Amino acid sequence: MTTLLGKTEEELVEFARTIGEAPFRGRQIYRAVYGRRALDIAQVTELSKDLRDKLNSIARVTETRIVDVFYSTDGTRRYLLKLGDGREVEAVFMPEERRDTICISCQVGCAVGCDFCMTARLGVKRGMTAGEIVSQVIIVLNEVYGAGNEPPHGTNLVFMGMGEAFLNYNEVMKSIRIMADENGLGISPKRVTVSTSGVIPRIYDFAEEPIRPRLAISLSATTEEQRTRLVPINSKYTLAELMKACRAYPLGERERLTFEYVMLDGVNDSDEDARRLVKLLNGIRAKVNLIPHNPAPELPYRSSPMERILSFQKILIDKDVPAFIRKPRGQDISAACGQLAARPQANG
Repeated sequence: MTTLLGKTEEELVEFARTIGEAPFRGRQIYRAVYGRRALDIAQVTELSKDLRDKLNSIARVTETRIVDVFYSTDGTRRYLLKLGDGREVEAVFMPEERRDTICISCQVGCAVGCDFCMTARLGVKRGMTAGEIVSQVIIVLNEVYGAGNEPPHGTNLVFMGMGEAFLNYNEVMKSIRIMADENGLGISPKRVTVSTSGVIPRIYDFAEEPIRPRLAISLSATTEEQRTRLVPINSKYTLAELMKACRAYPLGERERLTFEYVMLDGVNDSDEDARRLVKLLNGIRAKVNLIPHNPAPELPYRSSPMERILSFQKILIDKDVPAFIRKPRGQDISAACGQLAARPQANG
């Protein structure tokens, strides 16, 4: 069976040819699947019933299905999704007054092994295909607003769910190009943020992409020793090399490079850490998101107290480094940053 979601318009045109249909049929399928978010061939009403029946015998739009949805008191929704091979991943929907944000996964599990993250405990099973990545966005939008209905305000996407985006680079970039296409989902790359823990060769590749979203660097430490303990990929791609890549990264006129810093009580939250962070970011047009650690029984850390986070933030701001404290979303349903672990229940 052929999976249609994840194919580009050109690939669907070629698919139409291979089954003996006119090329424009591929374009019709593309606009229905992405433009109208049709996840069932029966919904592709641009095609005749006979052609839909023919497609049903050889193809499906996607095999991704919702297993469960968990609802937070703050409006966040956590989606447990099953892929075609039975593996499970998660996506998170976070509504706000002026925009919605969907946090999506790019791997089943994660290979990076960050010591403060629940996803790391899963290890990595495999990378997700472009179609599986895009399916999360379409499924969430359809579940929240109904198939084909436009969200009342903008949709932001963040590759901050399960997995390291730059260890699944080609499929992630293909999904981004499809989602950015005006005939596809029409989501501007400026509304998309890709997070990496520091896969340096891909940072240089990403800098050259013609269609390029925002980039966020998961930092969370200010010394080589500290970062290797918290983010083990640092033993391969060192902090010094990472900062060199960040300094070389080309930014648009109003663009800043985002650095994510998980605040761990007594580990990386001292005034000295803050001052070292200022030095690390010297010469980079940067902003810092300070992320209170989201707890889980399996993790040996707690969040820095808010008083400590505010002191840390002040040191950065006083040195002209924009710093923001990210408000935890969906903690009560294990949907917050670092908590995603394909849990079949809401409270972990």
